[in-house]
Amino acid sequence: MQPRIPRQSPGEQGVRPSDGTDADARFSPELASVVSGARRRAVRDGDRQIDTAHLLHSLLEYDPEARALLGDGPQIARLLGYLVQRSIGYGLRWQSSVEDSGALPVVTRGAGFSPLAAAAMEEACARAARRGLTRACGVDLLAALVADPQARAVEVLGRAAVEPRTVLARVADHLGTSSR
Repeated sequence: MQPRIPRQSPGEQGVRPSDGTDADARFSPELASVVSGARRRAVRDGDRQIDTAHLLHSLLEYDPEARALLGDGPQIARLLGYLVQRSIGYGLRWQSSVEDSGALPVVTRGAGFSPLAAAAMEEACARAARRGLTRACGVDLLAALVADPQARAVEVLGRAAVEPRTVLARVADHLGTSSR
């Protein structure tokens, strides 16, 4: 019996930090689950890369802390509805394109990730480091995802009537930091 999810090449298996250490060592266990879930979703959907919408969808599934910062029950239901629609056809227009706003420098060490998703992963780690932590968590990634208005995650949030600035403010309040 063939596995339902095709195997990925070593280059598609995750973000590789420049210092040669294990990438998952930079992520909390919850964030590592989010990345794995996003990878499975991208493969299952037939997408060439993990993009910010895959990461957002996976955050909703695997990280209750990040999910709580996105809004109340009806907002989460709307958001999940748009993300599911994306999985079953709404995102077909994205399949042949690379998610890149041009607003951020291209991050080349995020094999298997769109440029914006790779930049968001790096920013999540930087956010954690600014708080004195060695591992990024889902809330760090959530803040990084909503920072670029050209990100697919931000487009999906907008369709679900979730304001990215409101999410950043909730993250800042939650972490007791500024919403840099």
